[in-house]
Amino acid sequence: MYRNTRPPNDDAYFENMARVIFLAGLSWKMIDRKWENFKKAFKNFSIDEVAMFDEEDLKRLMNNSSIVRNRAKILATINNAKQFQKIKKEFGSFQSFLDSLDKSNNYAVVIKTLGNRFDRLGPSSARLFLYSVGEDITHSEE
Repeated sequence: MYRNTRPPNDDAYFENMARVIFLAGLSWKMIDRKWENFKKAFKNFSIDEVAMFDEEDLKRLMNNSSIVRNRAKILATINNAKQFQKIKKEFGSFQSFLDSLDKSNNYAVVIKTLGNRFDRLGPSSARLFLYSVGEDITHSEE
């Protein structure tokens, strides 16, 4: 979590998003305890590597008892890596994409855009993600 600073690169943004997605419905403590295992299982959250995951990787992850084996969340992480790749092509970086969005009205547009673009990132998860990457969602322009 970065809270008062921004992640240093797109892989770090991607890792934070994955963490928020896996956290949904579970305890921080459990996810925290298993996070190093997640990093190993997801190739240190390298966007390019995760975007290439195939059916064999999905089976490997579903059989990995050291992570949360939720098929929907695993598939979302793989699909979201592909979205990060598209954003990089279009905007140059995830931070540039984020900076291009309208942050007025308490981040409503940003939250909706993230929810439409990324799998398993609803309004609550999107707010938590934004907070975790240093966006000040409490003091946006009105």
